[in-house]
Amino acid sequence: MSDLLPNLSDAIAARAADAAPLLASLRGRRGLNAIVWRSDIVVTSEQALPDREAYTLVLPGGQEIAATPCGRDPGTNVAILRAASPVATPGPQPAADPRVGAIALVLGVSADANPTAQLAVVSEMGAAWHSQAGGRIDRLIRLDLRGGRLSEGALVIDTAGNTLGMAAAGPRGQVLVIPYATIARTLDPLVAEGRVARGWLGLGLQPVMVPPALREAVGQDQGRMIVSLASGGPAEQAGLIPGDILLSLDGQPITGHRAIRAFLGPELVGKPVTVRLLRGGLVHTATLTVGARPAG
Repeated sequence: MSDLLPNLSDAIAARAADAAPLLASLRGRRGLNAIVWRSDIVVTSEQALPDREAYTLVLPGGQEIAATPCGRDPGTNVAILRAASPVATPGPQPAADPRVGAIALVLGVSADANPTAQLAVVSEMGAAWHSQAGGRIDRLIRLDLRGGRLSEGALVIDTAGNTLGMAAAGPRGQVLVIPYATIARTLDPLVAEGRVARGWLGLGLQPVMVPPALREAVGQDQGRMIVSLASGGPAEQAGLIPGDILLSLDGQPITGHRAIRAFLGPELVGKPVTVRLLRGGLVHTATLTVGARPAG
């Protein structure tokens, strides 16, 4: 029994040492870490990454490697850089979903090129969720750390040494984990296109109440009125006009801007959707082909 704590300490230190080949930080951006995902691809936090034409990666021990931007996705908070020379790395291995109360290690590299480690506890687990920018995050994983102690973009592993994901600052000082699965599915589009294309309707909306006399007929009391249309966009091509009140997309009621962005995921680009709307006091339906949201 007396050896329990020393053994636990040694095991945690060993896991941190084993993960060292996956770690990096960005010079000139204090507290911003990165994960060596492939020999030439490094993953970091999009929300913390400054907009530059070139970066310098700092590896544990002080080796420096030039890197250039390769792609950014605000929806999932994933940005990738391409290293100018290969980095020896085994690549991260996915961890199983942790349980609430499980121990996690948050690993990074300090400004002095020393490995860093923080011990955390998984304080909350939840289902997939969508960010305000419309990206799908495969699981809610919240740690008991606070934002002031966070190494943004750092590697988060479980006690087996497998990768839970990337540490990121959430709302109200919370620390979230962008899961391995989210990064893995975002990576190839970013490498190929520099971004993740998401669905776009090409219209501006504002919330309105459905007229009382029509609420029973349409089955809801709120909708979104079209106040603007992008020239040549999907909505304009489908014949929608300013003043139309959108009620649903493919049968899903339109409840807010965030819900619409969540609905218009990458898989819908180029696909037809049925729009139910009010026009002149009558219910109409229209079919439009979802476009790709313009870059920027």
